[in-house]
Amino acid sequence: MSPPARIGFVGLGDQGAPIAQAIIDGGYPLHVWARHSASLGALGNRKFTVHESPGDMAKVSELVALCLPEDTDVLQLVVDGGLLAGMQPESILVNHGTGLPETARHLAGLGAVRNVDVLDAPVSGGNAVARVRQLTTIVGGTDDGVARARAIFDTFSKSVIHVGPAGSGQYGKLFNNALMMMNHQNVIEVVNLALRLDLPVRSLIEVLRSGSASSFALQAIGPSITVDNVEHLASLELIDMDLFSAATASLGQKRMPVVERALAGANGLSELTRLTQS
Repeated sequence: MSPPARIGFVGLGDQGAPIAQAIIDGGYPLHVWARHSASLGALGNRKFTVHESPGDMAKVSELVALCLPEDTDVLQLVVDGGLLAGMQPESILVNHGTGLPETARHLAGLGAVRNVDVLDAPVSGGNAVARVRQLTTIVGGTDDGVARARAIFDTFSKSVIHVGPAGSGQYGKLFNNALMMMNHQNVIEVVNLALRLDLPVRSLIEVLRSGSASSFALQAIGPSITVDNVEHLASLELIDMDLFSAATASLGQKRMPVVERALAGANGLSELTRLTQS
């Protein structure tokens, strides 16, 4: 089957807006449904078509992308909101939000009944990275579905990684986020040692960013994580750790060292940002 040409989109927030912009700029006709019309302003002067209901948008879309905050939002729209009912056979539904692998597998099952390929494709990088179209898109789903959607993903991604079957994309994103938060905690502990020695923290951070100790956790402080947005980002990290803990619950206590260290990193992110940007 040929790649999708007409794209539907829901979720023009902090992450979704630059993704939708990139899709339009990539030459794809974009069909949009928005709960609040004010959010359409995020697309600027670009051309797009607005629909009155999710179902109407789905009927004319060969691929529908969702960028919504939580699984409950996705399920409400897809099932109760009539989006899946409006999708044509052999079309593709993509969930770019971060959620539970179990929910991703449930959605894939619902889609299979209607011959709709459902992909879980959360993205990593944040708003600043999305704006320069360098996101990492982490995909779970069928080989055929991922192959057909790849050209769309390429409009906003530096890399597209097919992890495995439905749910694998969510696992990939959650493990990625957990390790990033653990790396935050590594930085926090190093900075605290430096403070005890009265070392200049900002200069030390510059060394760590430039040397072999560098990581995304370090690089993001400043460009993506600032004193203005850190409280919001830290709250999102805590939500992600709730998801990680739930997704790995079958491992019992074996997962707890990772969970606890990642939570410490998320809880200390505000203070770390203040120390490195003051």
